[in-house]
Amino acid sequence: MANKSPAKRVAELRALLERANRAYYTDAASIMPDSEFDSLLQELADLEAAHPDLDEPNSPSRRVGGNPIDGFVTLPHSVPMLSIDNTYDETDVRAWVERARKNLNLATEPADGLFKSDGADPLKLVCDPKIDGVAISIRYESGRLVQALTRGDGVKGDDVTHAVRTIRSLPLTLHGATADPKGRRAVPTTLELRGEIYIPLSAFERINKEREAAGDELFKNPRNACAGTLKNLDPKIAASRDLGFCAHGKGEISVVAFATSHSQLLEKINALDIPVSPHTKAATTPEQVLEAIEAFDKKRHDLDYATDGMVIRVDNFEQQEALGHTSKSPRWCIAYKYAAERAQTVLIRVDHQVGKTGKITPRAAMEPVLLAGTTVQHATLHNYGMVRQKDIRLHDTLEIEKAGEIIPYVIRVIEAKRRKSARRVKAPDECPVCAGPVEIDPPEADPGHGGDPLVETSRRCVNPECPAQIREKLVWFAGRNQMDIDGLGESTIDLIRATHLPPGDPTRAEMGVPEGTPTIPLDHFADIFRLADHRDALLTLDRMADKKVDNLFAGTESAKTQGLARVLAGMGIRHVGSSTAKSLARLYPDLDALLDASEEQLRPKSLNKSRAVELGFDPDPKLRPETGLGKDTAPVVRAYLHSPAGQKALSALRNVGVDLTSHDYQDPDGAPAQDSVFTGKTIVLTGTLESFDRTDLKQRLESCGAKVTGAVSPKTDLVIAGASPGSKLTRAQSLNIEIWDEQRLIDHLPNAD
Repeated sequence: MANKSPAKRVAELRALLERANRAYYTDAASIMPDSEFDSLLQELADLEAAHPDLDEPNSPSRRVGGNPIDGFVTLPHSVPMLSIDNTYDETDVRAWVERARKNLNLATEPADGLFKSDGADPLKLVCDPKIDGVAISIRYESGRLVQALTRGDGVKGDDVTHAVRTIRSLPLTLHGATADPKGRRAVPTTLELRGEIYIPLSAFERINKEREAAGDELFKNPRNACAGTLKNLDPKIAASRDLGFCAHGKGEISVVAFATSHSQLLEKINALDIPVSPHTKAATTPEQVLEAIEAFDKKRHDLDYATDGMVIRVDNFEQQEALGHTSKSPRWCIAYKYAAERAQTVLIRVDHQVGKTGKITPRAAMEPVLLAGTTVQHATLHNYGMVRQKDIRLHDTLEIEKAGEIIPYVIRVIEAKRRKSARRVKAPDECPVCAGPVEIDPPEADPGHGGDPLVETSRRCVNPECPAQIREKLVWFAGRNQMDIDGLGESTIDLIRATHLPPGDPTRAEMGVPEGTPTIPLDHFADIFRLADHRDALLTLDRMADKKVDNLFAGTESAKTQGLARVLAGMGIRHVGSSTAKSLARLYPDLDALLDASEEQLRPKSLNKSRAVELGFDPDPKLRPETGLGKDTAPVVRAYLHSPAGQKALSALRNVGVDLTSHDYQDPDGAPAQDSVFTGKTIVLTGTLESFDRTDLKQRLESCGAKVTGAVSPKTDLVIAGASPGSKLTRAQSLNIEIWDEQRLIDHLPNAD
């Protein structure tokens, strides 16, 4: 080795490491210990660093991540990435198969459970598991991975090649790319594949344990964690998370004859060491499709990645082309989504949780039960009116499901299994945290005044100094859609607030607060921006090293510039969410102007109709009180803004340098905003939108002069429907409201890239 030139040693190391990687991920046979692999990988990285001329984008050293990129570049897809229509109904699957046969001029009359072909070739179908990950398009040129794009809006996507190169199961260079002596190649010059990137469940569990130990926010689910990983500018983050990849389709392929069907494509790319699903099944009839769906449902929870359905597609590519596609979805495939899994368990107790506005929410604590691949012990009961309506009692047997396989939900009580020990759940007469007074909504539901408890929608603690409210408000205020303070998640807030506990308190020690650590004030919003005054005390806390503390301080400084709308939305003011906060910020240039407004001026009814619509208010608050401040809500908001607690909080924020001017103000005497197709429209979003984050889309539509609301009514102008839209679409159709699909939205949304 000492006699070899750096170039020869680098080539040798790359070949050896690629062979080891291929053996591990393709053949499930390790040819060297992990320690040796890591040592050789480090040697390669050191040689490349010492000889920059030998650097190679597809070197195995990129598996551990290179330097962070400066930002994302959005690039066009060579072939659009369309979304797939979903169904939960077996009847829809049967109808889709029959429709495909009919449109392809194949026989459609079944006999003995099979379709007669009348001499024509039978329709060949392929059933692929639907992995719950992030859609990606990966492009190889001359056998080398050159580009990886997210789905984006289906026409353009973000370049995340820096992160995708770290996926160890995905080859960076394809074998067979070089021509043999007769000039034949196993790999087309251009080979673009579509697939899914995911975080394995085992890796997800490890990542969350590491984040918990570091005091960071836990990820909610593997899909969101995967999406966030790909959008991180530092490829070392992606390398640390053991991303997986599974190919399930094609984009541009320079040699049409490379594969004439989906099944042939999977076979050929798998021979090139590109991961494909081992659970793909062929079918020719609806019965065989449904059998494949049922068979996979029995085994999918034993896999190390999340799945939520099966994609059924016409196998032959010519037939796919003949069937074509709509503006958003291919006609040659459909996704069957599995219904949420249900299970039965016993209610042990009901916990009473206090939120940021004082709302007290009952939460079920249950005997552990395995549901959709995870152990479930808790579920929200929403409100005490629902508890009474469903007659949920302690020690009852409950049927629960995971809505979207994420959030546990109580479906019903199994009354036949009710125990003699079952007893009614008692709603708290006082705050379970501070023992302060509670308020029941609506007032006529108050059983203490002879009301009907079945109609209760909420009860709340009205003590503004309630410790539980303070904690929840701080968490909310620091959150992404409010002040977006990087480094100040729930666990960090809890850790800092644990310094308030008296010395010797066991909880203080459990949280990682050493004896002798002084109290770090964190009771009010402004305290967040004074944390830099307590650097030494913060550094004594568990998991609060220099870098994390510096990042926290940078996050608080950045948050000072967010502007009035974010501050109002973050303070947890009753009836003021992000939409109302932004509407108020459009109307008033700064906090002082807002405080000068009378109760009548806060109500949209005080504006003329055109001005109200322009600002995002509903001119008739009686019909749509949730979209603005009306006669019942305006007094509550104004009372808080002028209350001692409200004045103290706003004054303190001003004193620490938080920007309380509006970044959204629209001067009525200034130049009118440029009209768009959305100006003045009341819009409802429903279903799953593949290309948009719901919060970001709402803000973009509002910036175009639209008002985005949550319910369909006769005053709705437009409904934008994604996959699985539910009852809102049905309601819109019954009212003859205009409905757009996602592609039409993309076509009309300004700056859609």
